[in-house]
Amino acid sequence: MLPRVLRKLLRALALLAYAAVVGAVFLLAAYISFSLFVRSGATRVPSLRGMARADAARTLADQGLRLRAGEGSGRYDSEVPVGSVLLQDPGPNTWVKRGSGVEVTYSLGPQRIEVPTLAGRGVPAAQVTLNAVGLVVGRTVAAFEPRRAPGTVVAQHPPPAATARPQSRVDLVLALPSPGEQFLMPDLVYRRYEEIAPFFTRQGFRLGSVRYERYEGVAAGTVLRQFPLPGHALSRRDAVSLTVATAAGLLDDSGPFPPAAPGAEPPPATTGTTGEPEGAR
Repeated sequence: MLPRVLRKLLRALALLAYAAVVGAVFLLAAYISFSLFVRSGATRVPSLRGMARADAARTLADQGLRLRAGEGSGRYDSEVPVGSVLLQDPGPNTWVKRGSGVEVTYSLGPQRIEVPTLAGRGVPAAQVTLNAVGLVVGRTVAAFEPRRAPGTVVAQHPPPAATARPQSRVDLVLALPSPGEQFLMPDLVYRRYEEIAPFFTRQGFRLGSVRYERYEGVAAGTVLRQFPLPGHALSRRDAVSLTVATAAGLLDDSGPFPPAAPGAEPPPATTGTTGEPEGAR
């Protein structure tokens, strides 16, 4: 009796296993059929990043998709060239139905900022203006500019209306106070002191110390040395010191010629003028 029961049990297990196999095959076939049916009208979205518009449209058309521009005009990006695809929606490798549109956003390239005009502004105001647009103050140098208030911007680089990348430096040239009226010191050596002294006094220049010393072969009253030296800058506030030849036996403090009259305070100077005192040649 036991063998018959065992045979029945084995037969039941075999039938159950057969049914399970048939069910699995049926489910697998149904899944494959469903997948083929559903995906027959679907496709993967290709990656469009870095493509020009025409290339992106052609790539999408090969997959049965359409190209659609994004809502915005584009975005700044330092890596993707101007006019190329920067972003896309749906993203790459996404399954979509054929005929769907893919929205893209184009790159505007690296961001550029228009440099503002800074002429006439002080450094703090220039710094605030530059920071407001995303730029910073670079190197600062100074130059004499009588038409501008001291410390204000005379020139800049890059110039106004030029474009620069964010956080670029803008170099500034600042105005220095004018040094006043300037002349070129003439060569007075071997000229006559009695002619030089009245001229410098009339023109508002100050004659400082006048020393006398003997010098063989040189007529008394001839200028031997001078300070400032020829070619140096000279203003009416500077004192001109001379060494004058004297005759033998005349070496007292006053010398053989009257000392130069002390000059009064110089008249107001014309800003920025340079040259040699007229008539001192």
